[in-house]
Amino acid sequence: MSPLESPNPAVSDRAAALRELALLFLRLGTTAFGGPAAHIALMEDEVVRRRRWLTREEFVDLLGAANLIPGPNSTELAIHIGHRRAGWPGLVVAGTCFILPAFLIVLGVAWGYSRFGALPDVGALLYGVKAVIIAVVAQALWGLTRTVVKGPLAAVVGLSAATAAFLGVDELLLLLLSGLTVFGWRAATRRGASGPSAGMLIAPWSAVLPLGAASAAVPFTQQGLFLFFLKVGSVLYGSGYVLLAFLRSDLVQRLGWLTEAQLLDAVAVGQVTPGPVFTTATFIGYVLGGPVGATVATVGIFLPAFVFVALSGPLVPRLRESWVAGAFLDGVNVASLALMAVVTWQLGRAALVDVWTVGLAVVSAVLLIRFRVNSAWLVLGGGAVGWLVRSASGA
Repeated sequence: MSPLESPNPAVSDRAAALRELALLFLRLGTTAFGGPAAHIALMEDEVVRRRRWLTREEFVDLLGAANLIPGPNSTELAIHIGHRRAGWPGLVVAGTCFILPAFLIVLGVAWGYSRFGALPDVGALLYGVKAVIIAVVAQALWGLTRTVVKGPLAAVVGLSAATAAFLGVDELLLLLLSGLTVFGWRAATRRGASGPSAGMLIAPWSAVLPLGAASAAVPFTQQGLFLFFLKVGSVLYGSGYVLLAFLRSDLVQRLGWLTEAQLLDAVAVGQVTPGPVFTTATFIGYVLGGPVGATVATVGIFLPAFVFVALSGPLVPRLRESWVAGAFLDGVNVASLALMAVVTWQLGRAALVDVWTVGLAVVSAVLLIRFRVNSAWLVLGGGAVGWLVRSASGA
């Protein structure tokens, strides 16, 4: 090529698109507080209204695809946008740049927690933050109820899943069984039958209720940490808050790697920092295994999202039209809601310990539901109130 010739326009356009993706998602990963719903709204504003990379219909299609596969929905939406904008390199760049700032921020917080977490002032901050976290999760639960529980069938499946979760049945089994229950019911209805009997609906749940696993401590290993978070990233439906049920069941109860207090601290850090809620895994990985553990846990929980988006992207039109996929997903979402309810109750018992924490939780819930205050500001406010209360009491 002559020195006077311009470079390949396609290569130049791809490089420019990758730079735009990197800058956009690095900024969103650094400033996007408020959880998955807020992340999605910010992405819509940037890529549909401001930059016009996608039409609103295309954006909704990608959001639907992200909801249909396991993993962190807002992160998967970022990965979908990157793939649509700049192909396979864009898929990697957008997802990585959205995750990286949150990873680095949480890594720094985890370092400080491991070194100073026992100091009174830090404990006072977390005292208030934990109460607000319960309200944030409860508000998410309230908002999802109207969307997920669409009729008597969903209500029955949800109550069955909640009962089984209280009795210790494995979360993955609950998700699978709920999806299959709703699919089976709708399949029978589509064949012209009057629908399965109540006994047919209840029988599978009766069979699994005694299957709660016994708790037994297991030695910590980096490989075990990676495999655990890889499993969670591969099967977790619903919002990032459903992650709490998995963490409590396995890391606290089954493996014995975390305490209830450490789990609540991890949730608080994941909520108060920007970017994906799943960077809670980064914090837990650091507490258990230092910087290597933080990296291992983060890669494990986010890696499936890249794989699922790469595999599902071309199938989006057919998946959205499939009643089978829709029925199974409806069942899975109901079970996810039930798991959120159970874990909210269990964590609330540990966090709401006096009149101050109960008051913080109630006020936060009102501000979230009635006035739509950004949850990140409430978490920061809860930390400030907790510090003032503890300082005044001399605790």
